[in-house]
Amino acid sequence: MVIYFSVLLLISVVFSICYAISWHKNFDVHLTLIFTIIPIANVGYFLYSLADDTRSYLSALQVIYLGGCFLILFIMLNIFSTCGINVPKWIKALFFIFNTAIYMSVLTAGKLKIFYKDISIEDGELVKEYGGMHTVFIIMVISYTVICAFTLLFTLVKKDNISHRIILLLFCPTILTVAAYFMGKLFGIGDIYLVPVSYVISQFVYLGIVRTLALYNLGETALDSIVKAGSAGFISIDNSFNFLGGNDMGMEAFPELKGLHVDSSLEKIPALNDLFRSWIQAFLDVDVRKNTRHHESGGKVYLIEINYLFDGRRNRGYQFFITDDTKDQKYIALLDKFNDKLMQRVDEKTRGLREMHDRLIMSMATMVESRDNSTGGHIKRTSVGVKLLTDEMVRDEACDLDETFVRNIIKAAPMHDLGKIAVPDSILQFNGRYEPWQFEQMKRHAPEGARIVHEILEGTDDEEFHHIAENVAHYHHERWDGSGYPDG
Repeated sequence: MVIYFSVLLLISVVFSICYAISWHKNFDVHLTLIFTIIPIANVGYFLYSLADDTRSYLSALQVIYLGGCFLILFIMLNIFSTCGINVPKWIKALFFIFNTAIYMSVLTAGKLKIFYKDISIEDGELVKEYGGMHTVFIIMVISYTVICAFTLLFTLVKKDNISHRIILLLFCPTILTVAAYFMGKLFGIGDIYLVPVSYVISQFVYLGIVRTLALYNLGETALDSIVKAGSAGFISIDNSFNFLGGNDMGMEAFPELKGLHVDSSLEKIPALNDLFRSWIQAFLDVDVRKNTRHHESGGKVYLIEINYLFDGRRNRGYQFFITDDTKDQKYIALLDKFNDKLMQRVDEKTRGLREMHDRLIMSMATMVESRDNSTGGHIKRTSVGVKLLTDEMVRDEACDLDETFVRNIIKAAPMHDLGKIAVPDSILQFNGRYEPWQFEQMKRHAPEGARIVHEILEGTDDEEFHHIAENVAHYHHERWDGSGYPDG
Protein backbone atom coordinates (compact mmCIF):
# COMPACT_ATOMS: atom_id res chain seq x y z
CA MET A 1 0.00 0.00 0.00
CA VAL A 2 2.89 2.35 0.73
CA ILE A 3 4.28 1.87 -2.79
CA TYR A 4 0.83 2.48 -4.30
CA PHE A 5 0.39 5.84 -2.53
CA SER A 6 4.06 6.76 -3.08
CA VAL A 7 3.65 6.35 -6.84
CA LEU A 8 0.43 8.39 -6.83
CA LEU A 9 2.11 11.14 -4.82
CA LEU A 10 5.08 11.20 -7.20
CA ILE A 11 2.83 11.41 -10.28
CA SER A 12 0.78 14.14 -8.63
CA VAL A 13 3.90 16.22 -7.93
CA VAL A 14 5.15 15.74 -11.51
CA PHE A 15 1.80 16.93 -12.92
CA SER A 16 1.90 20.00 -10.67
CA ILE A 17 5.43 20.77 -11.89
CA CYS A 18 4.20 20.45 -15.50
CA TYR A 19 1.46 22.94 -14.70
CA ALA A 20 3.98 25.33 -13.12
CA ILE A 21 6.11 25.18 -16.27
CA SER A 22 3.14 25.95 -18.55
CA TRP A 23 1.64 28.52 -16.16
CA HIS A 24 0.44 31.78 -17.69
CA LYS A 25 -0.52 34.92 -15.83
CA ASN A 26 -4.01 34.82 -17.34
CA PHE A 27 -4.79 31.40 -15.90
CA ASP A 28 -7.58 31.31 -13.34
CA VAL A 29 -6.22 31.39 -9.78
CA HIS A 30 -8.49 28.51 -8.80
CA LEU A 31 -6.75 26.32 -11.39
CA THR A 32 -3.46 27.01 -9.62
CA LEU A 33 -5.07 26.18 -6.27
CA ILE A 34 -6.30 22.85 -7.67
CA PHE A 35 -2.77 21.87 -8.72
CA THR A 36 -1.52 22.98 -5.30
CA ILE A 37 -4.02 21.18 -3.11
CA ILE A 38 -4.04 17.79 -4.90
CA PRO A 39 -0.39 16.97 -4.07
CA ILE A 40 -1.08 18.05 -0.46
CA ALA A 41 -4.06 15.68 -0.31
CA ASN A 42 -1.92 12.91 -1.75
CA VAL A 43 0.66 13.54 0.94
CA GLY A 44 -2.17 12.82 3.38
CA TYR A 45 -2.90 9.50 1.64
CA PHE A 46 0.80 8.63 1.76
CA LEU A 47 0.90 9.39 5.48
CA TYR A 48 -2.25 7.29 5.90
CA SER A 49 -0.42 4.31 4.39
CA LEU A 50 2.34 4.73 6.99
CA ALA A 51 0.03 5.18 10.00
CA ASP A 52 0.04 2.54 12.74
CA ASP A 53 -1.95 4.18 15.54
CA THR A 54 -5.07 6.29 15.99
CA ARG A 55 -3.19 9.58 16.32
CA SER A 56 -1.20 9.12 13.10
CA TYR A 57 -4.36 8.01 11.28
CA LEU A 58 -6.16 11.15 12.46
CA SER A 59 -3.28 13.39 11.37
CA ALA A 60 -3.30 11.78 7.91
CA LEU A 61 -7.07 12.16 7.62
CA GLN A 62 -6.87 15.84 8.51
CA VAL A 63 -4.44 16.37 5.61
CA ILE A 64 -6.63 14.26 3.31
CA TYR A 65 -9.75 16.27 4.16
CA LEU A 66 -7.93 19.49 3.28
CA GLY A 67 -8.33 18.29 -0.28
CA GLY A 68 -11.77 16.85 0.36
CA CYS A 69 -13.15 20.14 1.74
CA PHE A 70 -11.53 22.61 -0.66
CA LEU A 71 -10.83 20.77 -3.93
CA ILE A 72 -14.50 20.56 -4.92
CA LEU A 73 -14.86 24.29 -4.07
CA PHE A 74 -11.90 25.27 -6.27
CA ILE A 75 -13.23 23.05 -9.07
CA MET A 76 -16.63 24.79 -8.88
CA LEU A 77 -15.12 28.29 -8.83
CA ASN A 78 -12.86 27.40 -11.76
CA ILE A 79 -15.92 26.22 -13.71
CA PHE A 80 -17.67 29.55 -13.00
CA SER A 81 -14.63 31.47 -14.23
CA THR A 82 -14.11 29.34 -17.36
CA CYS A 83 -17.80 29.51 -18.29
CA GLY A 84 -17.80 33.29 -17.93
CA ILE A 85 -20.16 33.37 -14.93
CA ASN A 86 -19.36 36.29 -12.68
CA VAL A 87 -19.77 35.36 -9.03
CA PRO A 88 -19.68 38.28 -6.57
CA LYS A 89 -16.77 38.27 -4.17
CA TRP A 90 -19.00 38.15 -1.11
CA ILE A 91 -20.59 34.91 -2.35
CA LYS A 92 -17.12 33.43 -2.91
CA ALA A 93 -16.24 34.51 0.63
CA LEU A 94 -19.34 32.75 2.00
CA PHE A 95 -18.41 29.55 0.16
CA PHE A 96 -14.89 29.73 1.58
CA ILE A 97 -16.13 30.38 5.13
CA PHE A 98 -18.59 27.47 4.88
CA ASN A 99 -15.91 25.04 3.67
CA THR A 100 -13.45 26.30 6.27
CA ALA A 101 -16.03 25.61 8.98
CA ILE A 102 -16.38 22.02 7.73
CA TYR A 103 -12.62 21.58 7.71
CA MET A 104 -12.31 23.02 11.21
CA SER A 105 -14.73 20.35 12.36
CA VAL A 106 -12.37 17.78 10.82
CA LEU A 107 -9.54 19.20 12.94
CA THR A 108 -11.60 18.52 16.09
CA ALA A 109 -11.65 14.78 15.40
CA GLY A 110 -10.49 12.87 18.44
CA LYS A 111 -11.44 15.73 20.75
CA LEU A 112 -15.02 16.65 19.80
CA LYS A 113 -17.67 14.36 18.38
CA ILE A 114 -18.64 16.77 15.59
CA PHE A 115 -17.14 15.17 12.51
CA TYR A 116 -16.30 11.76 13.95
CA LYS A 117 -18.24 10.41 16.93
CA ASP A 118 -15.70 7.68 17.41
CA ILE A 119 -12.57 6.43 15.69
CA SER A 120 -10.64 3.24 16.52
CA ILE A 121 -8.43 0.54 15.05
CA GLU A 122 -9.77 -2.98 14.75
CA ASP A 123 -7.77 -5.80 13.14
CA GLY A 124 -5.36 -3.24 11.68
CA GLU A 125 -8.16 -1.31 10.00
CA LEU A 126 -9.46 2.13 10.93
CA VAL A 127 -13.09 2.10 12.04
CA LYS A 128 -14.99 5.42 11.97
CA GLU A 129 -18.37 6.48 13.31
CA TYR A 130 -19.46 9.66 11.59
CA GLY A 131 -20.92 12.73 13.28
CA GLY A 132 -23.27 15.46 12.06
CA MET A 133 -20.64 17.58 10.27
CA HIS A 134 -19.68 14.60 8.13
CA THR A 135 -23.28 14.58 6.88
CA VAL A 136 -22.91 18.31 6.13
CA PHE A 137 -19.69 17.46 4.26
CA ILE A 138 -21.53 14.87 2.11
CA ILE A 139 -24.35 17.35 1.39
CA MET A 140 -21.76 19.98 0.44
CA VAL A 141 -20.01 17.62 -1.98
CA ILE A 142 -23.28 16.57 -3.63
CA SER A 143 -24.58 20.18 -3.82
CA TYR A 144 -21.37 21.51 -5.38
CA THR A 145 -21.36 18.64 -7.86
CA VAL A 146 -24.95 19.41 -8.91
CA ILE A 147 -24.10 23.13 -9.26
CA CYS A 148 -21.05 22.28 -11.40
CA ALA A 149 -23.04 19.92 -13.63
CA PHE A 150 -25.87 22.43 -14.09
CA THR A 151 -23.41 25.24 -14.89
CA LEU A 152 -21.62 23.12 -17.49
CA LEU A 153 -24.86 21.97 -19.10
CA PHE A 154 -26.17 25.55 -19.22
CA THR A 155 -22.96 26.73 -20.84
CA LEU A 156 -23.00 23.86 -23.30
CA VAL A 157 -26.52 24.75 -24.47
CA LYS A 158 -26.62 28.52 -24.17
CA LYS A 159 -23.11 29.82 -24.85
CA ASP A 160 -21.32 29.61 -28.18
CA ASN A 161 -18.17 31.44 -27.11
CA ILE A 162 -16.99 28.63 -24.84
CA SER A 163 -15.32 25.60 -26.37
CA HIS A 164 -17.39 22.41 -26.13
CA ARG A 165 -14.13 20.55 -25.71
CA ILE A 166 -13.30 22.47 -22.54
CA ILE A 167 -16.81 22.01 -21.15
CA LEU A 168 -16.65 18.25 -21.68
CA LEU A 169 -13.19 18.08 -20.13
CA LEU A 170 -14.40 20.02 -17.08
CA PHE A 171 -17.10 17.39 -16.53
CA CYS A 172 -14.42 14.73 -15.96
CA PRO A 173 -12.70 15.88 -12.74
CA THR A 174 -16.05 17.04 -11.31
CA ILE A 175 -17.74 13.69 -11.71
CA LEU A 176 -14.64 11.54 -11.32
CA THR A 177 -13.61 12.65 -7.82
CA VAL A 178 -17.15 12.46 -6.44
CA ALA A 179 -17.81 9.09 -8.11
CA ALA A 180 -14.56 7.66 -6.69
CA TYR A 181 -15.56 8.69 -3.18
CA PHE A 182 -19.05 7.19 -3.27
CA MET A 183 -18.14 4.09 -5.31
CA GLY A 184 -15.47 3.19 -2.77
CA LYS A 185 -18.06 3.26 0.00
CA LEU A 186 -20.79 1.63 -2.09
CA PHE A 187 -18.73 -1.39 -3.16
CA GLY A 188 -16.77 -1.68 0.07
CA ILE A 189 -13.45 -0.99 -1.68
CA GLY A 190 -12.77 2.05 0.44
CA ASP A 191 -12.54 5.58 -0.84
CA ILE A 192 -9.01 5.68 0.51
CA TYR A 193 -7.83 3.71 -2.55
CA LEU A 194 -9.94 5.27 -5.33
CA VAL A 195 -9.96 8.98 -4.47
CA PRO A 196 -6.19 9.64 -4.85
CA VAL A 197 -6.28 7.92 -8.25
CA SER A 198 -9.18 10.17 -9.27
CA TYR A 199 -7.13 13.17 -8.14
CA VAL A 200 -4.19 12.20 -10.34
CA ILE A 201 -6.47 11.54 -13.34
CA SER A 202 -8.12 14.93 -12.71
CA GLN A 203 -4.70 16.60 -12.80
CA PHE A 204 -4.00 14.95 -16.16
CA VAL A 205 -7.34 16.20 -17.52
CA TYR A 206 -6.67 19.69 -16.20
CA LEU A 207 -3.31 19.73 -17.97
CA GLY A 208 -5.24 19.14 -21.21
CA ILE A 209 -7.60 21.96 -20.24
CA VAL A 210 -4.62 24.23 -19.52
CA ARG A 211 -3.17 23.50 -22.97
CA THR A 212 -6.47 24.37 -24.61
CA LEU A 213 -7.06 27.47 -22.48
CA ALA A 214 -3.70 28.85 -23.56
CA LEU A 215 -4.89 28.58 -27.16
CA TYR A 216 -8.20 30.33 -26.48
CA ASN A 217 -6.70 33.20 -24.55
CA LEU A 218 -7.57 36.08 -26.90
CA GLY A 219 -6.75 39.11 -24.77
CA GLU A 220 -3.18 39.89 -23.81
CA THR A 221 -1.76 42.54 -21.43
CA ALA A 222 -1.61 45.87 -23.27
CA LEU A 223 -4.04 44.71 -25.94
CA ASP A 224 -6.69 43.98 -23.33
CA SER A 225 -7.38 47.69 -22.82
CA ILE A 226 -7.71 48.19 -26.59
CA VAL A 227 -10.16 45.33 -26.89
CA LYS A 228 -12.22 46.47 -23.90
CA ALA A 229 -12.37 49.98 -25.34
CA GLY A 230 -13.92 48.53 -28.48
CA SER A 231 -11.37 50.17 -30.77
CA ALA A 232 -9.91 46.88 -31.96
CA GLY A 233 -11.13 43.39 -32.67
CA PHE A 234 -9.78 39.87 -32.77
CA ILE A 235 -10.54 36.73 -34.69
CA SER A 236 -8.45 33.62 -34.00
CA ILE A 237 -8.21 30.34 -35.88
CA ASP A 238 -5.95 27.35 -35.36
CA ASN A 239 -3.67 25.69 -37.91
CA SER A 240 -6.49 23.39 -38.97
CA PHE A 241 -8.70 26.41 -39.73
CA ASN A 242 -11.01 25.85 -36.78
CA PHE A 243 -12.63 28.96 -35.32
CA LEU A 244 -11.20 29.73 -31.86
CA GLY A 245 -13.20 32.85 -31.04
CA GLY A 246 -13.27 36.61 -31.31
CA ASN A 247 -14.60 39.73 -29.62
CA ASP A 248 -17.60 41.88 -30.54
CA MET A 249 -15.76 44.01 -33.08
CA GLY A 250 -14.36 40.90 -34.75
CA MET A 251 -17.89 39.54 -35.11
CA GLU A 252 -19.03 42.89 -36.48
CA ALA A 253 -16.36 42.75 -39.17
CA PHE A 254 -17.23 39.12 -39.99
CA PRO A 255 -20.91 38.64 -39.06
CA GLU A 256 -20.90 35.19 -40.69
CA LEU A 257 -18.98 33.93 -37.65
CA LYS A 258 -21.83 34.75 -35.25
CA GLY A 259 -23.54 31.48 -36.13
CA LEU A 260 -20.34 29.44 -35.89
CA HIS A 261 -19.55 27.71 -32.63
CA VAL A 262 -16.08 27.78 -31.12
CA ASP A 263 -14.02 24.76 -32.31
CA SER A 264 -16.07 24.53 -35.52
CA SER A 265 -14.35 24.34 -38.89
CA LEU A 266 -14.41 27.38 -41.16
CA GLU A 267 -15.38 25.02 -43.96
CA LYS A 268 -18.96 25.43 -42.75
CA ILE A 269 -18.75 28.96 -44.21
CA PRO A 270 -17.13 28.30 -47.63
CA ALA A 271 -16.85 31.94 -48.74
CA LEU A 272 -15.17 33.04 -45.51
CA ASN A 273 -13.01 29.92 -45.46
CA ASP A 274 -11.71 30.70 -48.98
CA LEU A 275 -11.13 34.35 -48.04
CA PHE A 276 -9.14 33.54 -44.90
CA ARG A 277 -7.13 30.85 -46.70
CA SER A 278 -6.17 33.28 -49.50
CA TRP A 279 -5.09 35.90 -46.95
CA ILE A 280 -3.01 33.42 -44.97
CA GLN A 281 -1.48 32.02 -48.17
CA ALA A 282 -0.32 35.54 -49.09
CA PHE A 283 0.93 35.99 -45.51
CA LEU A 284 2.95 32.76 -45.69
CA ASP A 285 4.32 33.43 -49.20
CA VAL A 286 7.91 34.60 -48.64
CA ASP A 287 7.83 36.51 -51.92
CA VAL A 288 4.65 38.42 -51.02
CA ARG A 289 4.64 38.43 -47.21
CA LYS A 290 1.52 40.58 -47.09
CA ASN A 291 0.02 40.68 -43.60
CA THR A 292 -2.47 43.54 -43.99
CA ARG A 293 -5.76 43.52 -45.85
CA HIS A 294 -8.85 45.68 -46.12
CA HIS A 295 -12.29 44.18 -45.68
CA GLU A 296 -15.67 45.87 -46.19
CA SER A 297 -18.63 44.88 -44.04
CA GLY A 298 -21.78 46.67 -42.92
CA GLY A 299 -20.82 49.94 -44.62
CA LYS A 300 -17.45 50.03 -42.87
CA VAL A 301 -13.91 49.37 -44.02
CA TYR A 302 -11.76 47.31 -41.65
CA LEU A 303 -7.99 47.02 -41.66
CA ILE A 304 -7.02 43.39 -41.00
CA GLU A 305 -3.53 42.61 -39.72
CA ILE A 306 -2.60 38.92 -39.85
CA ASN A 307 -0.11 37.43 -37.37
CA TYR A 308 0.80 34.07 -35.96
CA LEU A 309 -1.03 32.91 -32.83
CA PHE A 310 1.60 31.84 -30.34
CA ASP A 311 1.23 29.77 -27.19
CA GLY A 312 4.55 30.59 -25.59
CA ARG A 313 7.00 29.68 -28.34
CA ARG A 314 4.63 27.38 -30.21
CA ASN A 315 2.77 28.54 -33.29
CA ARG A 316 -0.79 27.34 -32.77
CA GLY A 317 -2.62 29.20 -35.54
CA TYR A 318 -3.38 32.69 -36.82
CA GLN A 319 -4.81 35.84 -35.30
CA PHE A 320 -6.56 38.63 -37.18
CA PHE A 321 -6.13 42.02 -35.50
CA ILE A 322 -8.98 44.25 -36.69
CA THR A 323 -9.34 48.05 -36.61
CA ASP A 324 -11.99 50.33 -38.10
CA ASP A 325 -10.27 52.09 -41.01
CA THR A 326 -13.42 53.65 -42.49
CA LYS A 327 -12.49 57.30 -41.84
CA ASP A 328 -8.97 56.90 -43.21
CA GLN A 329 -10.23 55.09 -46.31
CA LYS A 330 -12.83 57.79 -46.96
CA TYR A 331 -10.12 60.42 -46.59
CA ILE A 332 -7.85 58.49 -48.96
CA ALA A 333 -10.72 58.14 -51.44
CA LEU A 334 -11.32 61.90 -51.21
CA LEU A 335 -7.62 62.56 -51.84
CA ASP A 336 -7.62 60.15 -54.79
CA LYS A 337 -10.64 61.91 -56.26
CA PHE A 338 -8.98 65.28 -55.77
CA ASN A 339 -5.75 63.96 -57.32
CA ASP A 340 -7.67 62.59 -60.31
CA LYS A 341 -9.30 65.98 -60.89
CA LEU A 342 -5.96 67.72 -60.42
CA MET A 343 -4.27 65.37 -62.90
CA GLN A 344 -7.11 65.95 -65.33
CA ARG A 345 -6.61 69.72 -65.05
CA VAL A 346 -2.84 69.33 -65.41
CA ASP A 347 -3.31 67.14 -68.49
CA GLU A 348 -5.64 69.72 -69.99
CA LYS A 349 -3.17 72.53 -69.31
CA THR A 350 -0.26 70.44 -70.59
CA ARG A 351 -2.17 69.55 -73.73
CA GLY A 352 -2.96 73.23 -74.26
CA LEU A 353 0.70 74.18 -73.84
CA ARG A 354 1.78 71.48 -76.28
CA GLU A 355 -0.77 72.60 -78.84
CA MET A 356 0.40 76.20 -78.44
CA HIS A 357 4.00 75.00 -78.70
CA ASP A 358 3.20 73.05 -81.88
CA ARG A 359 1.40 76.03 -83.40
CA LEU A 360 4.38 78.23 -82.56
CA ILE A 361 6.77 75.85 -84.30
CA MET A 362 4.42 75.57 -87.29
CA SER A 363 4.23 79.34 -87.48
CA MET A 364 8.02 79.59 -87.48
CA ALA A 365 8.20 76.95 -90.23
CA THR A 366 5.59 78.82 -92.25
CA MET A 367 7.49 82.05 -91.76
CA VAL A 368 10.67 80.40 -93.03
CA GLU A 369 8.77 78.95 -95.99
CA SER A 370 7.49 82.40 -96.93
CA ARG A 371 11.11 83.52 -97.49
CA ASP A 372 11.78 80.64 -99.88
CA ASN A 373 10.90 80.58 -103.56
CA SER A 374 9.79 76.94 -103.26
CA THR A 375 6.36 76.00 -104.36
CA GLY A 376 3.77 76.93 -101.76
CA GLY A 377 2.54 74.27 -99.35
CA HIS A 378 5.96 72.61 -99.01
CA ILE A 379 5.42 72.04 -95.25
CA LYS A 380 2.05 70.33 -95.74
CA ARG A 381 3.38 68.23 -98.60
CA THR A 382 6.32 67.11 -96.45
CA SER A 383 4.05 66.05 -93.59
CA VAL A 384 1.72 64.18 -95.96
CA GLY A 385 4.68 62.54 -97.68
CA VAL A 386 6.18 61.38 -94.38
CA LYS A 387 2.81 59.99 -93.28
CA LEU A 388 2.41 58.05 -96.53
CA LEU A 389 5.91 56.67 -96.18
CA THR A 390 5.51 55.63 -92.52
CA ASP A 391 2.13 54.05 -93.23
CA GLU A 392 3.77 51.79 -95.79
CA MET A 393 6.62 51.01 -93.39
CA VAL A 394 4.16 50.11 -90.61
CA ARG A 395 2.46 47.65 -92.92
CA ASP A 396 5.83 46.06 -93.58
CA GLU A 397 6.50 43.84 -90.52
CA ALA A 398 10.22 43.89 -91.24
CA CYS A 399 10.42 47.58 -90.28
CA ASP A 400 9.04 47.06 -86.76
CA LEU A 401 8.10 50.71 -86.12
CA ASP A 402 6.23 51.52 -82.94
CA GLU A 403 3.27 53.88 -82.88
CA THR A 404 5.02 56.56 -80.80
CA PHE A 405 7.95 56.81 -83.24
CA VAL A 406 5.63 57.17 -86.23
CA ARG A 407 3.57 59.86 -84.52
CA ASN A 408 6.71 61.80 -83.51
CA ILE A 409 8.36 61.71 -86.93
CA ILE A 410 5.18 62.98 -88.64
CA LYS A 411 4.94 65.74 -86.03
CA ALA A 412 8.62 66.65 -86.53
CA ALA A 413 8.44 66.79 -90.35
CA PRO A 414 7.40 70.49 -90.57
CA MET A 415 10.49 71.46 -88.54
CA HIS A 416 13.00 70.10 -91.02
CA ASP A 417 13.77 73.49 -92.68
CA LEU A 418 13.76 75.78 -89.60
CA GLY A 419 17.49 76.32 -90.15
CA LYS A 420 16.79 78.33 -93.31
CA ILE A 421 16.00 81.26 -91.01
CA ALA A 422 19.81 81.66 -90.71
CA VAL A 423 20.37 81.63 -94.49
CA PRO A 424 20.59 85.09 -96.18
CA ASP A 425 17.70 86.06 -98.47
CA SER A 426 20.14 86.48 -101.36
CA ILE A 427 20.93 82.79 -101.16
CA LEU A 428 17.48 81.56 -100.19
CA GLN A 429 15.68 83.44 -102.97
CA PHE A 430 18.38 83.00 -105.65
CA ASN A 431 17.11 81.77 -109.02
CA GLY A 432 19.34 79.42 -110.91
CA ARG A 433 22.13 76.99 -110.11
CA TYR A 434 24.12 77.79 -106.94
CA GLU A 435 27.77 78.59 -107.16
CA PRO A 436 29.87 76.35 -104.87
CA TRP A 437 30.21 79.12 -102.26
CA GLN A 438 26.44 79.74 -102.38
CA PHE A 439 25.70 76.02 -101.94
CA GLU A 440 27.99 75.93 -98.91
CA GLN A 441 25.90 78.66 -97.28
CA MET A 442 22.67 76.82 -98.14
CA LYS A 443 24.02 73.62 -96.58
CA ARG A 444 24.36 75.49 -93.27
CA HIS A 445 20.59 75.37 -92.78
CA ALA A 446 20.70 71.69 -91.73
CA PRO A 447 23.03 71.91 -88.68
CA GLU A 448 21.61 75.36 -87.88
CA GLY A 449 18.10 73.87 -87.94
CA ALA A 450 19.23 71.15 -85.50
CA ARG A 451 20.62 73.83 -83.18
CA ILE A 452 17.40 75.85 -83.30
CA VAL A 453 15.22 72.78 -82.68
CA HIS A 454 17.46 71.79 -79.78
CA GLU A 455 17.09 75.22 -78.17
CA ILE A 456 13.33 75.32 -78.74
CA LEU A 457 12.69 71.87 -77.29
CA GLU A 458 15.33 71.90 -74.55
CA GLY A 459 13.77 71.18 -71.14
CA THR A 460 10.57 69.64 -72.54
CA ASP A 461 9.33 66.41 -70.92
CA ASP A 462 9.12 64.57 -74.25
CA GLU A 463 12.76 63.58 -74.76
CA GLU A 464 11.94 61.11 -77.51
CA PHE A 465 10.24 63.77 -79.69
CA HIS A 466 13.10 66.19 -78.95
CA HIS A 467 15.64 63.67 -80.23
CA ILE A 468 13.65 62.79 -83.39
CA ALA A 469 12.87 66.44 -84.31
CA GLU A 470 16.53 67.43 -83.90
CA ASN A 471 17.64 64.55 -86.14
CA VAL A 472 15.01 65.38 -88.80
CA ALA A 473 16.30 68.96 -88.99
CA HIS A 474 19.93 67.84 -89.00
CA TYR A 475 19.87 64.90 -91.39
CA HIS A 476 16.94 65.43 -93.77
CA HIS A 477 19.37 66.03 -96.70
CA GLU A 478 21.44 62.91 -96.05
CA ARG A 479 21.20 60.16 -98.69
CA TRP A 480 21.26 56.40 -98.47
CA ASP A 481 24.58 56.31 -100.42
CA GLY A 482 26.19 58.77 -97.96
CA SER A 483 26.49 61.61 -100.51
CA GLY A 484 24.13 64.04 -98.82
CA TYR A 485 24.90 66.86 -96.38
CA PRO A 486 25.91 68.16 -93.88
CA ASP A 487 27.86 65.00 -92.85
CA GLY A 488 27.95 63.22 -96.24
